[in-house]
Amino acid sequence: MSNSRLRSRRDAGGGAGAAGRDELVSRSLQSAEHCLGVQDFGTAYAHYLLVLSLAPELKDSVKETFQYTLFRWAEELDALNRIQDLLGCYEQALELFPDDEVICNSMGEHLFRMGFRDEAAGYFHKAVKLNPDFSDAKENFYRVANWLVERWHFIMLNDTKRNTIYNAAIQKAVCLGSRSVLDIGAGTGILSMFAKKAGAHSVYACELSKTMYELACDVVAANKMEAGIKLLHMKSLDIEIPKHIPERVSLVVTETVDAGLFGEGIVESLIHAWEHLLLQPKTKGENCNCEKYGKVIPASAVIFGMAVECAEIRRQHRVGIKDIAGIHLPTNVKFQSPAYSSVDAEETVEPYTTEKMSRVPGGYLALTECFEIMTVDFNNLQELKSLATKKPDKIGIPVIKEGILDAIMVWFVLQLDDEHSLSTSPSEETCWEQAVYPVQDLTDYWIKPGDHVMMEVSCQDCYLRIQSISVLDLECQMDVARSFTQNKDLLSLGNEAELCSALANLQTSKPDAVEQTCVLESTEIALLNNIPYHEGFKMAMSKVLSSLTPEKLYQTMDTHCQNEMSSGTGQSNTVQNILEPFYVLDVSEGFSILPLIAGTLGHVKPYSSVEKDQHRIALDLISEANHFPKETLEFWLRHVEDESAMLQRPKSDKLWSIIILDVIEPSGLIQQEIMEKAAISRCLLQSGGKIFPQYVLMFGLLVESQTLLEENAVQGTERTLGLNIAPFINQFQVPIRVFLDLSSLPCIPLSKPVELLRLDLMTPYLNTSKREVKVHICKSGRVTAIPFWYHMYLDEEIRLDTSSEASHWKQAAVVLDNPIQVEMGEELVLSVQHHKSNVSITVKQ
Repeated sequence: MSNSRLRSRRDAGGGAGAAGRDELVSRSLQSAEHCLGVQDFGTAYAHYLLVLSLAPELKDSVKETFQYTLFRWAEELDALNRIQDLLGCYEQALELFPDDEVICNSMGEHLFRMGFRDEAAGYFHKAVKLNPDFSDAKENFYRVANWLVERWHFIMLNDTKRNTIYNAAIQKAVCLGSRSVLDIGAGTGILSMFAKKAGAHSVYACELSKTMYELACDVVAANKMEAGIKLLHMKSLDIEIPKHIPERVSLVVTETVDAGLFGEGIVESLIHAWEHLLLQPKTKGENCNCEKYGKVIPASAVIFGMAVECAEIRRQHRVGIKDIAGIHLPTNVKFQSPAYSSVDAEETVEPYTTEKMSRVPGGYLALTECFEIMTVDFNNLQELKSLATKKPDKIGIPVIKEGILDAIMVWFVLQLDDEHSLSTSPSEETCWEQAVYPVQDLTDYWIKPGDHVMMEVSCQDCYLRIQSISVLDLECQMDVARSFTQNKDLLSLGNEAELCSALANLQTSKPDAVEQTCVLESTEIALLNNIPYHEGFKMAMSKVLSSLTPEKLYQTMDTHCQNEMSSGTGQSNTVQNILEPFYVLDVSEGFSILPLIAGTLGHVKPYSSVEKDQHRIALDLISEANHFPKETLEFWLRHVEDESAMLQRPKSDKLWSIIILDVIEPSGLIQQEIMEKAAISRCLLQSGGKIFPQYVLMFGLLVESQTLLEENAVQGTERTLGLNIAPFINQFQVPIRVFLDLSSLPCIPLSKPVELLRLDLMTPYLNTSKREVKVHICKSGRVTAIPFWYHMYLDEEIRLDTSSEASHWKQAAVVLDNPIQVEMGEELVLSVQHHKSNVSITVKQ
């Protein structure tokens, strides 16, 4: 039988099958369209899956409708909390359309809302790689890139001194015989490559982050070392011999240290390494071949501290005022920042914040000499083991300068070996920030020479903890600590004087007074300390309510008079009782006392959108202390089924007089979906009602800043000692740097501030999605960045500046990929685009 006859028979049989398939595809398509018409998205989605599995050639023609169906069905599954089904649908969709950037981006948005930030960032990154011009995915990726590759990677890789000293220490160890190396927390793999270049014959590197592991694989391959470095995507605690590495190594290199030294788990990982992965350490006096013994780089560390006065730390960690725009803060509500150390805490809380103290706005004042807190030998297993179990050490430091005790600042010296060391001191030019332990709960923060700052120091839960900070007063001549003492600590007090003092405090306190500790983010505490913000809102709200009152009074009095005439009673209630209240809704993010301030402005029913129970209790206690009638303040999220319905009427027949929106994030960016929220808010305002702020002006200027360049991207191969790392990690750079302090940013202004954009929440027709702005150059130099900030207008006269000293907002900056050389007197044209609450600024050449 010839091949042609065999083919024709097969085609004949296949024709019947194809006809049946075509019929099924056609019917399924019709069913899918019908289901879409009646909004049965789940069934429509199932039909489309069948169509695409039977007829892949239809992918292009049904792609948009399939996407729409998927997204609507995913919304329903999300609302029903059917998370597994939702993710399953996206996985099926991505099998069919693996290179669809829109589906990737949507998958990322769902994951991000569920709290899976790393995974979300991965999908956003893939969407951007598939389509670099897809603006939604780009903006999503920029917002979450920090979770994929944290910004300190760029700063650290640009630190030539750090790289040189690590390279020298590793080179020395390898030359002395440590030829098998394990790099713990490899990051980009730079330390592994130093070891390989130094001549190590076996190099292993482990990295837990999937993104960083994949990045290290690319970097090692680009530097032609993939044959000599084995990369493991795992924690070092999970490495087993011989399953993952063939035998114990002679050298562990690591830089798993944070600003507080222990916060990245270096103690736990080195205990495990000494017990399971390293050769035994060399005993003193032995001069045998180093290859037979184990050692760690860094070899040891010394931790130092200093008590400081710093107004910037104070305003972010202590509420320093008792009255805010007429609202009294009672003593039974205690505000604390998350950076506190509590041995009784149910969960481990990082007991410090971090700051680049050389750049903190307003600087700092040293109140004590620098003092040694502790030393740790990373090559001594017993010492590492005892760290976690050791009782806290009590330290007393003499005060050398009068001032306000705001924080204990901490840094360390990392001794890589007996010759090479790195210091993270604020006086050093280094990539490191310092750990800052804000002082809280003292009755008096003023200290003077002769006083002693007392503290307890320990290493618990992988953190350096500095607890029980108190002051021994020179004048008292007794060990009476001016520290807040909890009732349950009475038995642990050291002497009779302390006991009497504590009992006296108990006797003078109110019986059964409800106390509430309210933990706020540092930006929320800075907001409470922002007096112009609250005074501005009070004045603006008062003006709006005053403008609405005459109209309301007139209407009410007119109705009331008619009722009196018809009833003939001649008796009248007070106007206050007759009037409907003004409804004020505050949908600020986080903790806000604006509803309480609104409640002081007359017959007002304020609504707060705070979510946390402890915040609601605190607001209730503040209401009570300010003699508000009970139930004046409503917590709006209790009355709405889900957060997305937050903007709705207070009652079926009532509208809002004032709606307060959060337009700017503390980071310095515009809040996402703010224009959509403003559009809904405008529909819910009574006649004459207002949204606050009514409009926002965005300002910017051109600057030259080497610092911003180095914090945004790795600068060539020179900084990384010839290793090719920059092109790979710079894929994760973002054009906008956030949480900046312009007042202390090292930069040279090359222009005066110019208005870049207007966002009008009350009159949207004044907004433009794109504009060009001419900027006059007033100083020659290289334009590397465009910092920006906002003026928020509550009305035409009341303005809040997000770059002011009192501001709880930080600023942001667009960093240019390619700096532009400019001469004084020239003009640059900036193209400013506004899309879905995201702003992009580019220089027109």
